[in-house]
Amino acid sequence: MKAAINNWRFVILMSLTLGLAPFVPEPHIWGKIKWIAGGAKGMAALDWFDFVFHAIPWVLLIRLSVLQLTGKLKKEEALDVK
Repeated sequence: MKAAINNWRFVILMSLTLGLAPFVPEPHIWGKIKWIAGGAKGMAALDWFDFVFHAIPWVLLIRLSVLQLTGKLKKEEALDVK
């Protein structure tokens, strides 16, 4: 699992697929962010779960970027494909 969440290819693929799906009429995560920014009126527990589900790949991408920028990510770890 650690190898997967530290793999750039996997995290970017997850962000572009699960993080943005469904794509039409707008990325789902973007709609949820706008809903929350508007006060989250009418959001049920399922909507919050859905937001977290679509946000996880983006959180992993931000985490991986921070690790890379701070030098705490080993190059072998980031490119390890098994």
